Amino acid sequence: MSISLDTTVSSLMTNRRRVGALKSLGVLTVLDAITYYPFRVTDPVPMLPLRSISVGSAAAFAGVVRELRVRPLAARRGYRLEALIDDTEFALEHSARPSSANLVFFSYKKHYVDWLSSRLAQGSRLVVQGESSFFNDRLQFTHPETLVIGKDVASQEEGLARVSRPRPVYHANSRISSEHIHESIVMMLQALAGSGEAETASSSPVPGASASGEEERADVSRVSANDLSRAIPDIVPEDIRVSNGAMHRAEAIVAMHEPADTKEFAHAITSLRYEEAFISQTALLRSREGVRATPGYPCPVDETHRLPADFIASLPFDLTGGQRDVVDAIQEDMAKPYPMQRLLQGEVGSGKTVVCVAAMLQAVDAGNQAVLVAPTQVLAEQHYQTISEMVRKLSAAKSAESGDEAKHDIPVVLLTGGMRLAQRRKVLALAASGEPCMVIATHAAFSTTFQAPNLALVVIDEQHRFGVEQREALRRKNEVAPHLLIMTATPIPRTAALTWFGDLDISELRELPGGRKPIRTIVVQEADGGTMSRMFIHIRQRVDAGERAYIVCPRIDESSDAEEDPEGGNLMSPDESEEGSAVLPLHSVEEIERRLQALPQLEGIRIATLSGRDDDETKQRVMHDFATGESPVLVATTVIEVGVDVPQASCIVVFDADRFGLSQLHQLRGRVGRGGTRSWAFFISRAEADSIAAQRLAIIEHSSDGTEIAQADLELRGAGDVLGDAQSGGRSSLKLLRVVKDADVVVHAREQASELLSKDPELSGETVLAGAVLDFIRGNESFLATT
Repeated sequence: MSISLDTTVSSLMTNRRRVGALKSLGVLTVLDAITYYPFRVTDPVPMLPLRSISVGSAAAFAGVVRELRVRPLAARRGYRLEALIDDTEFALEHSARPSSANLVFFSYKKHYVDWLSSRLAQGSRLVVQGESSFFNDRLQFTHPETLVIGKDVASQEEGLARVSRPRPVYHANSRISSEHIHESIVMMLQALAGSGEAETASSSPVPGASASGEEERADVSRVSANDLSRAIPDIVPEDIRVSNGAMHRAEAIVAMHEPADTKEFAHAITSLRYEEAFISQTALLRSREGVRATPGYPCPVDETHRLPADFIASLPFDLTGGQRDVVDAIQEDMAKPYPMQRLLQGEVGSGKTVVCVAAMLQAVDAGNQAVLVAPTQVLAEQHYQTISEMVRKLSAAKSAESGDEAKHDIPVVLLTGGMRLAQRRKVLALAASGEPCMVIATHAAFSTTFQAPNLALVVIDEQHRFGVEQREALRRKNEVAPHLLIMTATPIPRTAALTWFGDLDISELRELPGGRKPIRTIVVQEADGGTMSRMFIHIRQRVDAGERAYIVCPRIDESSDAEEDPEGGNLMSPDESEEGSAVLPLHSVEEIERRLQALPQLEGIRIATLSGRDDDETKQRVMHDFATGESPVLVATTVIEVGVDVPQASCIVVFDADRFGLSQLHQLRGRVGRGGTRSWAFFISRAEADSIAAQRLAIIEHSSDGTEIAQADLELRGAGDVLGDAQSGGRSSLKLLRVVKDADVVVHAREQASELLSKDPELSGETVLAGAVLDFIRGNESFLATT
């Protein structure tokens, strides 16, 4: 049969059990199989005479079959094949005394036993590799790998070199072992190479199950990279591949699964890692240029379009230098006839909202519409209140100048899923009319009922809370693509930004507005009763001084068994944190609120609770009472993580902090200190002193640099947990590229991809690369920020 990369595993293998096991690993096609890479290789197997082999260890040796016996199994169906082998010649070569061992095989398939008997016939010279055991006073190898000299290999030296080479180790599961994964992949490589092994892959007894429940193993030779080159052509252009000292792609794939030595395996990883970087960066750069060929909404800023400038002038404070630079860059982008694509990173409290409002007003001033999408109801409502007040003051100032109040009215409306039907219909009607307006919305903006025919700007707040598909839903609502501004307070290291948002222009706000004081961060061991008591005394003192305190818990109530952040964050799973806290239940809002009510330090203080499960009316009431001081202590889930702004809040306590990621703790810490007062963050931990979790907390305790913290979070947790799988390519074709450690690889690949595209924008001279880029984009919608 004809074999290609798209051939299904099920059509090549008759063993349904193994096909199902491979499917559980995501291996459905030949391409899936050959790119299911091992994560390491074993050390080379030592070549030892039989007398030097320790029981229970793996070794390779050569010998001659002296006796062969096949016996039916008495207690069950099947056969036992036993070959007596001695290593006289091999032992003498190693200056050792000769010895003998048994090679034992079990199978319920008679044809397999007959085939094996013909291979291991008396007098056959073999090379053997396996793990030794001891049975009936003799060394024994059960189902070892065997190569027949003169048939499978030309010489003893060749055979020993093959069986002693390092073996790949794969991520396996209870349904299939690493060894059997390896065998399956090698068989598919042989079939793909057209080396005459296609029949073996489809009809051999090798994939069958033996009577003992063990898989029988074929003796396979190393696949030729030359035979594979037609089926697996190079993707990276030849001159670029050579300049990087990379292997041919087929050669690298063979070396991944059948490495001659550890150096070859490392070289293969380097080659394929660069290939992934080059394909991804080429895709991102082409996507960027593709967007520039898409018509957008030009929104000029000139003498007749001064609304953004008037807005900035109406503010009771001066913009920071960073804010002015970003506003200027956005104004320049939005004036162009193609869509802006910009990522705005800004530390908590750096003033992203002001920049966002200036951009939205630029769209409205051009006669268009703008929408700001927030990830939570609480944040959407807060944005609505803040922006409405800013725009009201601007309108009042403009009306005072002209004397015409109606002329300067700028509609700012709120759209959430929990609104009353009448209010919702009114907002939807305004948007559908195409009239210039500013819409502050939650996920409701992604629904089909929301139509804005003149939508010129989409602002996404806290991008890691939204999937790419949701963002694209807004972009696809109209034929003309809106400008896109993505904002995040989660600092993203440069390499990560290049990897995930390489098709976006990136701006940063590092300078904090005046009046912000550093937040003192203290890690508290929950078992330290004295420190815990002093912490609550301190909170009481701050509350008595008119300030507020957040108490954050990872769970809503005690009845839930789920050890996960109910607001969609990414808690460390038990096997990622230290053993002590992994077995302890996470604290809940319900439990901590009850404990706080009983504390003498907080006697007489009204304590409120808040979670994502509360309805809209409750959320509004709770936040109002907290802001006014009627309930100065708020016990909440991470619903307060993003954007909640109560200037009087000066203390935050996070329970189970050892189970949160650093970036999320940094976000939570940013909820306090927004009013210019001295502030404190207390991270409560049950981690052991020398644990990895304790090391994480030590980083954030001594650093307030968001970029440094994000870099550490990427190194300690991985990209998917920090930014969300929608941004990290958690299910993408990036299998080897490591964002933190491969920074130089990504930057170098981007430079070479940019140079190639400047000469050949359509990749017309690189058809294989063009196909790989297209496949990458199609298969990695959750990887690209936009497509």
